[in-house]
Amino acid sequence: MEMPQLKEALVPNNANTQLGWPCPSCTFINKPTRPGCEICSMDRPEGYSVPGGYQPDSAELRRLTQEKEAVRQYQQAREAERRENFARLVMMDRHDLVPNPESVDCRICYLDLEPGEGVLLRECLHCFCRDCLRSVILMCEEPEVACPYRDDSYACDCTLQEREIRALVSGEEYERWLRRGLSVAESRCESSYHCASLDCPGWCEYEDTVNTFHCPVCSKHNCLLCKAIHEGMNCKQYQDDLTARAVNDSAARRTRDLLKTLVQSGEAMHCPQCGIIVQKKEGCDWLRCTVCHTEICWVTRGPRWGPGGPGDTSGGCRCNVNKQRCHPKCQNCH
Repeated sequence: MEMPQLKEALVPNNANTQLGWPCPSCTFINKPTRPGCEICSMDRPEGYSVPGGYQPDSAELRRLTQEKEAVRQYQQAREAERRENFARLVMMDRHDLVPNPESVDCRICYLDLEPGEGVLLRECLHCFCRDCLRSVILMCEEPEVACPYRDDSYACDCTLQEREIRALVSGEEYERWLRRGLSVAESRCESSYHCASLDCPGWCEYEDTVNTFHCPVCSKHNCLLCKAIHEGMNCKQYQDDLTARAVNDSAARRTRDLLKTLVQSGEAMHCPQCGIIVQKKEGCDWLRCTVCHTEICWVTRGPRWGPGGPGDTSGGCRCNVNKQRCHPKCQNCH
């Protein structure tokens, strides 16, 4: 019966009311505002909060003031570093080529490059000597020049920027590289059309709804349906003129024969209204005659609409009537 009284006498009344948080590692009681343990640096428990109305003593106030000053100095240093990096970036962006800041070896010829002797590629930061990069550009057969970095486990998929290429080669080599890239791009484009003007390098990628191409190089108007330049004449006048000139003009005869071949092979057809030769470039089975503006169904080789105009399926294509296509090969897009 005497034991509880003895225990109560041994425990101070304010033991459970001591301000501070106990370290979960070393059990040291830290002051409420300390973010970490003063003894072992263990972080303050996440659920702990400074008691309301708590007043730090002078030593604690001094520590809090020093922490705020340290944070302020750190933020100032970071801002100064950010401004310095930005100024360096602006200065480097004014130059087409970025020199290597440290000594490295060229990953192609393995020559040692002192700072400033090599070129640091902007996209991937791989470094090479100027001569090796120039050779890579001149030998490249693609429109874009890939970074030549390769090893046993990695191949860089970045490319050289146009400004870097221009700075690494001569003016003549740069123009040759541009022409080669354009030629490759044209050959790989299924919907490309080359200007019919003699020796003109201009070309375009046409859309199905466009029938003319104004060449930005020679300023000539190309008819994409006739595959020719016939300024001042519509398609029917041009084709009639070809027929009239074909007797004595071998070039006109070849063009006329080409149009006939296209009709016979199914790549072109006569307009069911005015009779000129029209050609579907790609895409939709709907097209419009450039002379009489008749809407044509490509697969049925007839008019899209009847005499009543759009919506009249009595004498024209009956696509989508009763949800049926007009022809087994119809792409159902008109």
